[in-house]
Amino acid sequence: MTLSRILLWRHGQTEHNASGHWQGHLDSPLTERGREQARAAVPALLAYEPNLVVASDLRRATDTAKILSEASGLPLRLDKRLRETDIGDWQGLTSAEVDVRYPGGIRTWQSDPTWAPPGGEARVEVATRAHDLVNELDEELSGTVLLCAHGGLITALTAQLLTMPVSIWPQLGGLSNCHWAVLARRPDGDGRWRLLTYNAGA
Repeated sequence: MTLSRILLWRHGQTEHNASGHWQGHLDSPLTERGREQARAAVPALLAYEPNLVVASDLRRATDTAKILSEASGLPLRLDKRLRETDIGDWQGLTSAEVDVRYPGGIRTWQSDPTWAPPGGEARVEVATRAHDLVNELDEELSGTVLLCAHGGLITALTAQLLTMPVSIWPQLGGLSNCHWAVLARRPDGDGRWRLLTYNAGA
């Protein structure tokens, strides 16, 4: 079995997104707007003909994925390896609060994927755990899989799958709520991934 395509779909807007608070592993629920975003994205994502949906077990991703799964009948699995970056002591704070308590921390975190917030994890660690899941799915499935996850994880995993040097990971921008990236295997059969779409939305 070998996957030919991966869809990486960020969850819909949450209460913390709307209020400007950092989430990490906090389980902020979707807003009604977030649910509307998910419903709007379903037709475009189903056009890629995914065979399976795998979602982070944090409910903002799980609830987003359920909207697609229930509309399509596609099977849904949950996997904690798709959780967002654990941002430790920053969880629940606004950017302004982080700047006051940890001066320069946000800039360091944005520019260095090997650096972790106090009590949290680095983005290279996030990419590794997500990549482990992709490798397992690659042995099990063929065709297309949809992973419903989080912005930080999707950016890190995309960089890892493309074998980008860690030093240039920060050049990849973030994904908007309920937007997605599409990666496909190169046609020359060497197994490498290429990026076809990034931060697309309904």
